[in-house]
Amino acid sequence: MPKAYNVPEAPQFPLPFSHAVQAGDFVYVSGQVGVDPVTREVVGSTIEEQTRQCLRNIEIILEQVGLTLDHVVKTNAFVSKTEDFPGYNQTYAAVLQQPYPARTTAPVDMGAYLVEIDVIAYAPAKRTQGLQNS
Repeated sequence: MPKAYNVPEAPQFPLPFSHAVQAGDFVYVSGQVGVDPVTREVVGSTIEEQTRQCLRNIEIILEQVGLTLDHVVKTNAFVSKTEDFPGYNQTYAAVLQQPYPARTTAPVDMGAYLVEIDVIAYAPAKRTQGLQNS
């Protein structure tokens, strides 16, 4: 039976969704944007600032479930401006550890929100380096 999580420390919006849902060994975290969890105001005006806050909001939710960003195996990101992709990639790489999760990134106009990210985490284990082609 899936278990839903609503995390008081994470940003609250008057929308019909759970912050996360655990189904078996997987935890699905709803899309998060770069807002302050208390004020719900956008944090910063750059893709770097909003990406960092967005990932922090995801981290807050994962902590409630007993996980970390190292448990994330898949990310889906929506970036408002294609010219922000380099800044997004730089911040993403600075926050998440290698080996990086599988990832999809797509441009989508979201107004003041420069980025939205949702993730899938695998509860039993953290990402580890696998076999690599030589």
